[in-house]
Amino acid sequence: MKKMILSIAIALVSFGAFAQTYKNEVKLNILNVIVRPSIELGYEYYLDDNQSVEGELMFLDKFSYWPKGDGKFSATSIKVGYNYYFDSSDAVGFYINPFLKTRFGKYTEEKTKEENNVKSTYKEETDMAAFIIGVGVGYTWVFNSKFVVAPYANLGRNFSSEVNKRFWAVEPNAGVRLGFRF
Repeated sequence: MKKMILSIAIALVSFGAFAQTYKNEVKLNILNVIVRPSIELGYEYYLDDNQSVEGELMFLDKFSYWPKGDGKFSATSIKVGYNYYFDSSDAVGFYINPFLKTRFGKYTEEKTKEENNVKSTYKEETDMAAFIIGVGVGYTWVFNSKFVVAPYANLGRNFSSEVNKRFWAVEPNAGVRLGFRF
């Protein structure tokens, strides 16, 4: 009887230990909601204790923090990346994030021209379709094994000649990710 109770106790403790290793995380970049405003939602799948793959979707993507004009952005971007955490326990601490990103949508700007002393306004559109490759760094804190706070910064290189005529070819981005592991 004692052996059976001991076996059950060990099994329950073992199941509890495995239950603390979460493989999934949903996240929101709260800094972009406040500063840009845009909405960046993500999902991260943990391959093991120090590496993961992620996917992010950004609505109302405003192309960097410092646009060169007063136009209106109507763009969406999709990002896939790999995260390597330097601390080998539970995907916490410093990490590096190489990524690929694609953006689609348009940028519309109102311009003024003058002909024969008559001013007129017109709208000029830039196709924001672009392929971007980049790398980021960040730091992850996990509270109660589930709640995540992670500031990060990254740089991406934009490979669209049309977009690069109007905007910077190098795109800085930063954020504070709030997440939930399950």
